[in-house]
Parts: sequence; structure tokens; C-alpha cells
Amino acid sequence: MIQQVNPNETKPFSVNEQNLTSQLMHIAISIHRILGPGLMVSIYEKCFCYELTKRKIPFTMKQQFPVIYGDLVFEEGIRIDLIIDNLIVIQLKAEEDYHPIWESQLLSFLKLTGKRLGYIMNFKSPLMKDGIKRLSL
Repeated sequence: MIQQVNPNETKPFSVNEQNLTSQLMHIAISIHRILGPGLMVSIYEKCFCYELTKRKIPFTMKQQFPVIYGDLVFEEGIRIDLIIDNLIVIQLKAEEDYHPIWESQLLSFLKLTGKRLGYIMNFKSPLMKDGIKRLSL
């Protein structure tokens, strides 16, 4: 089952966000079903982008955002794997052990980019549905 960090969201997600989420879950599960776990993350990433392109879902890949702290600006601050339709942040993983720091990292990415919804998708999980973690602000 897809795990959700914030089950008591105060503002519901838009129809577009909900539709995108459904498509993203379908894409991840389909790729995992065909390729299985154990490949390099770059392979899953290319397949994910291929599926997004086929479905005409807009996305940016490896987008960098600055980190601002007071007067300091770190232009190379963060790099996000995928941003879907300028709404949803996706971090792709292919790691055997789940690291809780991924959640903190994704929450920071959401905060720094002003996005509300993000997913960690770990393709190393035996079942993809167990490798998907949803976080929201």
C-alpha cells in the first residue's frame, strides 16, 4: 500500500493533481512489473520519462533550484529528479534499504520549490506499491 506521511491534509488536491498521481502510480507499477527490481536508477528514470512523453505529461528532469539563506544564494542548491506538470516532485531511487532521510530531503524540496505534493519511488522494492511514499505539505 502507498504510504502517506500527512493523512490529514487540510486543502484537497486539485483534479489535475489527482489525475497525475493516478497516472504516475500506473507508470511506476508498469515499469516495475516489466523490468523488475535490481537495475540502475538511470534505467528506471529513462523509462519513466519515456512513459511521461508517450502520455504527453509535461515534466522537467534534473531541474536545479537555488537555495537561499539570508543574503547567501547557492545557485547549485538542489537538483530534483523529476517535476511533473510543475506540480509534483518525484525522487527516484533504486536502493535496497529505505533511508528515512529521503523523506526529510523530499519535504525540503517541496518547501524550497513551493510544491505541495511529492513522491519517493524506490524501484528496488520487491513490490512497487511498497516502494512508493507520498509526502505533502
